Formats: sequence, structure tokens, C-alpha cells
Amino acid sequence: MSSDLGQCDLAIVGAGIVGLAHALAAARAGLSVTVLDREAQANGASIRNFGFVTVTGQQAGDTWRRARRARDIWVEVAPKAGIPVLHRGLVLACRRPEALLVAEQFAAGPMGEGCRLLSPADMAGFGVFAEGLAGGLHSPHELRVEPRIALPKLAAWLAAEYGVRFLWRTHVREVAPPRIETSAGTLRAARAVVAPCNDFLTLFPEAIAAYRPVRCKLHMLRLPDPGWRLPAAVMSDLGLVRYLGYAEAPGLAALRARLEAEQGAALADGIHLIVVQSADGSLVVGDSHHYSDTPDPFMPGGVDQRILDEARAVLRLPNDTAPIERWIGEYPSAAGPAFIAAPLPEVRLAMVTSGTGMSTAFALAEETLNSLIGLPIPDAAE
Repeated sequence: MSSDLGQCDLAIVGAGIVGLAHALAAARAGLSVTVLDREAQANGASIRNFGFVTVTGQQAGDTWRRARRARDIWVEVAPKAGIPVLHRGLVLACRRPEALLVAEQFAAGPMGEGCRLLSPADMAGFGVFAEGLAGGLHSPHELRVEPRIALPKLAAWLAAEYGVRFLWRTHVREVAPPRIETSAGTLRAARAVVAPCNDFLTLFPEAIAAYRPVRCKLHMLRLPDPGWRLPAAVMSDLGLVRYLGYAEAPGLAALRARLEAEQGAALADGIHLIVVQSADGSLVVGDSHHYSDTPDPFMPGGVDQRILDEARAVLRLPNDTAPIERWIGEYPSAAGPAFIAAPLPEVRLAMVTSGTGMSTAFALAEETLNSLIGLPIPDAAE
């Protein structure tokens, strides 16, 4: 006999950042919310990333708009939930004159508001960057949290502050409001949001398949405390050709041509540099991008070495620096940055398909609930 799990206004399947963002938006709208997850705690893409809430360089349009809105929500929610903001801003270190030109062109455009160019002397003044850089770009818009800490703290705060109920280690078999069938029994919910991350087959596989997602595998590294503190998150030339927010810069073609000549193997591995710092001083460094329906679990040493080579070309790392931790990240990838689908009138599917979940999920959730219950979208006129 199936157990009765009670009832709620909204059931959310998935307790990663996308699911938690929907829980926040719904709870603030006055809905009773139950979040279900098959794991005992968040254990997927949302805790395996940099915790880097990125605005500058995001693709023009929806992604950039969502990133700005989501960043503002992080700024509001993090202190309430006891989530430390470990550093703010971005320094994009330009190794080549072609990269500095792209940075200059970006800073002069509409998405470059608040950004400023940095001279070689400015870069040297930080005391953390390698010699010989052409300059850099500083953005004040970003922030960084530790995802392994942030996700559990956000869930605990949602439970304490808004009464959000969490059913962990609960597999959802069917979503057909007002019934949600699970391994623990039946939950009654008027509506549901499914945030499945990389599970494309368990719930509404036909609706998901319409967007043709694949899984993206990332190499992630942690390096020991180098003895200095980053002024902000760090990126490099490789990020300029990967992040779509720089795509309209006239100088991008020349930069890409030089990178293909000098770092073709890194481009083939989808490598672009991000370095952030944790509270203990250690550095989270990555990453690479390999796409497959079923990514293998292996981490070729050459990929890690190319990531480390880029980090050493940008930062003053000791010569004997070696990773103290390695892991594989993974996220869904598709042609668009995200999608919201309606497989049933009372159900929405929400998936971020561009690796920008930490940066955009809070805003995407507001759009989902606008579609599902007519919740107004804040700042929609911007």
C-alpha cells in the first residue's frame, strides 16, 4: 500500500541550484513547497562547479539579463542563508595584444558597463599575476560562493525560513498532478516543476528529447594555497573565445586564429581558464568540456596538464604546484542556454543547458513560475 506523503501547492523534483531557485521563488509567492531528490543531498552539477556567479561575458539577451537578476538575488540571499561570499568581481588576464583588444572592444560596448581596462602595471600591482601579460579587464559584477557549502546552506535556510519541505532519497516515478508517485509513497501537489539536470529519461523524456541535450564533462582541479589571495575570480584569453558575450567584438577572429595556432590542443579540449579561491586559500582551477550522451569517467592527464599550463601562464604559481584534489563536473548542454517546457498544463520542465546554472537559475525560476502560475517577473521592463 502506498504511503501518503501529504500535500503541497508545488512539488519540485531536483534539489540542485535550479530546483532550489524554484523553491525560493515559489515560497516567496506564498506557495507551500516540497522538494524531492533521489540523493541524500545535492551531489551533481551544482556542487561540482566553481560557485562563480558570472555576469560579464554571458551571451547577450536572456542569459545576460538572467545573470544580472540572479546575481542580485545571490547578494540578497547569501547573508541570510549564512553563505559566505568569498570574493567578488572578475579579472580577465590578457596574455596577448589580440586578447586585450577584444577586452577593450567589449568594455566600450553596452555589456561592458562598469568594466575597466587594466594595464600591465595594474596587473603587476595585484601581486598574483605572472609577468609579461598584455593587460586585463576588470568587472565588478561577479561573486563567488563555495558550492559544496552553499547548496546545503541554501536548502536548510529555505526549510527554516519558508517551511520548504525536503524529501531526500526519494525517487520520483511519475509526475501527474495532483499525484506525484515516488519510491516513498504518493505526494499530492497541485502543480510541479521538474529540474532533472542530466537525467533525460526518467520523467518526460519525449519533452526533453525535443531540445536534443547531451551531457558535458568537465575536468576540475584544486591546488594548494599559493600564499597569496586573489583580488577576484580570474579568467584568460581562452575565455574570450568561449564566452558568447564577447562574440561581437571585431577583434575576436584574430584572437581565435592566434589561439588555434598556439593552443590548438587546449581549444580542442574545450579548455578555458577559471580560477577562484576558497576560504582555506586553496584554488579551484578548470576547466575542460567534452560532450557525449554518456561521458566516460576517465580524466586523461594531458587535459589536466593543459589546464595547469594555462594557470601557470597567468598566475604566479610555485613550480612544484600539483593538484590536491580532482573531480569530474557534468552539466546538460543544448543549442540554447536554457529551456522551460510544459509537458502537462500543471507541470513545467526547467533545464539550464549552458553551464550557467549558478549564474542564472534564480532568474529562470521566476520565468518558470510566471508561466506556471502567473507570478510577475521582477524587473521585467529592464
